[in-house]
Amino acid sequence: QVQLVESGGGSVQVGGSLRLSCAASGRTASNYAMGWFRQAPGKEREFVATISWRGGSTNYADSVKGRFTISRDNAKNTAYLQMDSLKPEDTAVYYCAARYLNPSTAPTQYNYWGQGTQVTVSS
Repeated sequence: QVQLVESGGGSVQVGGSLRLSCAASGRTASNYAMGWFRQAPGKEREFVATISWRGGSTNYADSVKGRFTISRDNAKNTAYLQMDSLKPEDTAVYYCAARYLNPSTAPTQYNYWGQGTQVTVSS
């Protein structure tokens, strides 16, 4: 089992920044690829970014490329999502997820999920 706890959400104005954190515990969390997903009201959960278990490979949704940065610190068992130049359309509940070894952009491929953290961007 891997337990995930997100933090760092909040309300910001357009163009602002937030940094989300995802603390992992349980089985050797460093062996797990991490993903960030988001879900806006009335919409399906969507892929935002993933990072490989060693941190050497990242992938981003086109909608966030160049604005968001995913990273991880395996010594701290923590993954991060730095979000810059935020837009109103980034408003959603953000979830981190863990999948053994290899990342995926499909939410259904992840076994472990955090509880989510709300991000609200206002104009």
